[in-house]
This record gives sequence, structure tokens and C-alpha cells, in this order.
Amino acid sequence: MVEQSGDSVDATAFEIGKRQVDRAVVLTVSGEVDMLSAPQLAEAIQSALASKPAALIVDLSKVGFLASAGMTVLVSAQADTVPPTRFVVVAQGAATSRPIKLMGIDSVLPLYSTLESALGDIADG
Repeated sequence: MVEQSGDSVDATAFEIGKRQVDRAVVLTVSGEVDMLSAPQLAEAIQSALASKPAALIVDLSKVGFLASAGMTVLVSAQADTVPPTRFVVVAQGAATSRPIKLMGIDSVLPLYSTLESALGDIADG
């Protein structure tokens, strides 16, 4: 990120980066995923799924807060994903994987602790 003079970086600012890694699309999410930003995440996921990638990886490694609205988006995305596309989530730590596991969502979402492990599993499968 290039910072211009006088601008400050808001650690809670919501951003989504998108990149292609082999046949997978990776959405790197940062900031807070709450009821205000969740619709933007849903839109980015739907847009990425429209291209019918082999896999869609939502990387929450840089997310500092994941509200129930964000978890709802992830569960809906899993339900909307049409095979052979695979939908997986990268989440590690108290802000992301903990609430996902507490809510029992890890039983319906393939959850990985690192992007590397998710990419490796997709490459194998």
C-alpha cells in the first residue's frame, strides 16, 4: 500500500484484494467484517464465483474482527458454490477461527490455518 502524505492508515479499514493463484482465486480480506462491510464481501465472493474458478479461497488472516454478518456471508457462499469449484476459508486466531469454531461453522466450511495449506490441499485435490 502506498501512503500519501497526510493520510493515515486505519487498521480497521475494510479491504478486499483479489488475485489468481494457478486455478484458484484468492480473496484477501483485511480490517473488520461487520454488518456494514459484509455486503461488500458477499459481492466480491459472488463476482469471483461467476468466473467458475477451480477454487475460491477467502483469506481472513488480516481480519481483526469477524461479526456474525460476516460468518453468514461465508456460509451462504459455501451454499452457493457449485461443484467442481471448491470454497475454502483461511482463518487463524482469536478474531476469526475462534468465532467460526464457536458457532460450529467449521463443520460446514473447509477451514485452513494458512493460505499455503489451503493452496496445497487444492493443488492435491
